This record gives sequence, structure tokens and C-alpha cells, in this order.
Amino acid sequence: MSTRLNATLVAGLVLATGLFTTACQKDEATTSSSGSGTTSTSGGTANPDPATVSTCASATGIAKVVCLADAFKAQLDGTQLTTLQRTYSTTEAKKWSNLPQGLVGSSNKRVGLSFGAMTTTQIQYAKALLKEVAGTTANEGWDELQQLLNADEYLNANGGGSTYGAANYYLAFLGTPAATGTFEIQFGGHHLAFANTYKDGVLTGATPSFRGVEPYSTFTWNGTSNQPLQQEAAAFAAMLTGLSSTEQATARQSATYSDLVLGPQQDGNFPATPVGLKCSSLSSVEKALVLAAMKPYVYDTDDADAATLLATYASELDNTYLAYSGTTAMTTRNDYVRLDGPHVWIEYSCQGGIVLSGTHPHSVWRDKSKDYGGN
Repeated sequence: MSTRLNATLVAGLVLATGLFTTACQKDEATTSSSGSGTTSTSGGTANPDPATVSTCASATGIAKVVCLADAFKAQLDGTQLTTLQRTYSTTEAKKWSNLPQGLVGSSNKRVGLSFGAMTTTQIQYAKALLKEVAGTTANEGWDELQQLLNADEYLNANGGGSTYGAANYYLAFLGTPAATGTFEIQFGGHHLAFANTYKDGVLTGATPSFRGVEPYSTFTWNGTSNQPLQQEAAAFAAMLTGLSSTEQATARQSATYSDLVLGPQQDGNFPATPVGLKCSSLSSVEKALVLAAMKPYVYDTDDADAATLLATYASELDNTYLAYSGTTAMTTRNDYVRLDGPHVWIEYSCQGGIVLSGTHPHSVWRDKSKDYGGN
């Protein structure tokens, strides 16, 4: 995996503006060294690679999502299933955090079943579902999710201890996965909130979507190189340095932002008046760089739905504002950047190190009408 070059970002964007059966229980789960980790459950490693669920292979769209969800549920005992499968409620949908579960306040602790409470095989089936509902772009979507799990395994092994690690990530079904009705696939842990909401077989929201990572610099875990959020920083740096000095002055904010404005438990608190530089004044090349900065976020959801969302955001680009504080590199503590459009809201903020020295990023993607599926 290699960090995208700024020139690649510009060039690429200028050119491009079944039913489940009990046989699912018999599918073999295959693993490789790329995703295995060190934290463990009572049944083995907490960070294996996804299962290959052969009975769902021919299904597509929502039918495949439901098939994989049912295949995972078939691996659970009654107590686990009760913990995983919940009635849909926005109250529980809003229970997410950037913090490890052990540091989250009691009123906002994640719901659902943790990887630490699953066997290795059960985690493999859970990951098969997550891989299906996430995007396929390198360093985004499923690839990014796995790298973030690897990052927490790295923290666990390098001073963080048992508070960190893949065992502390939670999966919940809010509502029953089906082609009718409303449900959310909620997955999260330290530096991660994934929330896909569906209604009558259609994805109605892929936000709030939180991503952060420590360490920020490229790290190796079990022989695999990881750099899950460097693409986001590079895209924002390219966007900001692509502006003229006058445009940068308009976009730059005097305030210091030490963290995100609309992070956990800040639902719906969008500023009434946008600040910064309105994108309608930008050249076509500059607009392409703004769209490039959105892509790493939107590409975290499945490819088909990502294309639809990106088309909406592109159509609203002239009414989108960009603002930043700190430096344009997005690598120094208190560096901050924001995109604020009719629907899209994206923030990226550089924090000080917690377990390790150096900075690390927090970032969130929200949609003003589609957070929690608009519920």
C-alpha cells in the first residue's frame, strides 16, 4: 500500500468527476497472516481475516448483506445472539465514541457483541459481513477497517495494554437485517464508528462515520504495512496547497481547533452559517481537489452507494465551503480542516499522541440529512 501522490489525486479527479439456509453453518473460514493479531478471546485470536461464506457467494445487493448477517447469527449461541440483535432505536444508534470502550462513559457505552466475546470463527463471519458493506478501494472501506484494527493491536502490544486491541470492538444489529424494514449495522471501537442504516433494502445513511488512528505514521503489523488515514491527510494538503494565497487567506480561520466540532454526541449541531471559502469561486482543478478530499470518506461505504453519494456532493460543490486552521500540511497538532456543504460535513483534526509520541488524527464524515439514515 502506498500513499497517493498529489499529482495522482489531481489527474484522477480531472478525468473522472439470497436467502440464507442452515448450510451457512458449514462454510469454511479461511485466514491469512495479513489480518491476524495478538489479542485473544477464549476461542483464539480476536483479529483473524474474514470467512469465505460460500453459500452467500451468488447473492448480490441487499440479499447478500442479509445472507451474510444470517450466516453470522447462525454461528452464535442464544446469549450472544440476544446481545447482538437489538430493536432499532436512534438512542442506541447514537451510542458511539472515538474512545476505547473502557474509557467511554456509562451512558454512551457501545452496545452489541464484542470481538472479545466471540470465537475466532465467529469473528471471521462478522468480518465477512463488514467486508461486504464497506468499500473496496485500497486504504479505504474494508481495507481501512482492517488497518484500524491492526493499529489497535499495535497499541495493545506497544504500551496501551488491554484497554486497546481488536477484542474491544463491538458489532450490533439495530433492527433485524432484512429486505424490508429498518436496520443498522453498527460497528465500532477505538477510533472507529461505522454506521450503515438500511430501509426496505436501500442504504439510507452511511454516517456518522468516525475514523482516527494511532500511530499515524506507517507501521508494520504481522508483516503488513499499514497507513489507513495518510490518504485523507494527503488529499486535504493537496486541496489547501492548491489554493492561491488569497484563497488560503479567505479559508483560514483564526480560531484554534483542538478537536472535532461534531464528534461523538454532537448530532445535529451543524453551524447555522458556514465559514471559510465558498467553492463556487474555485477553478475546475481546485474543485477536483475538493472532491478528491471527499473521496476517502465516501469510499468507506460500499462502492455502488458511494458513487451515488459522491454524485450528490459533487452536484452541490458550488455551495460547499472549505475552512482550515493551523498549517496546510495537516500533520501538526491543532491542524484542522473542514468541508461544509448542503449535505456533506467532513472534519479532520490533528491531536497529540496518547499511547505513543507524535500526532495522530481524528476525523468525521456526517451528512446533514442522512445521519442515522435520516431517523
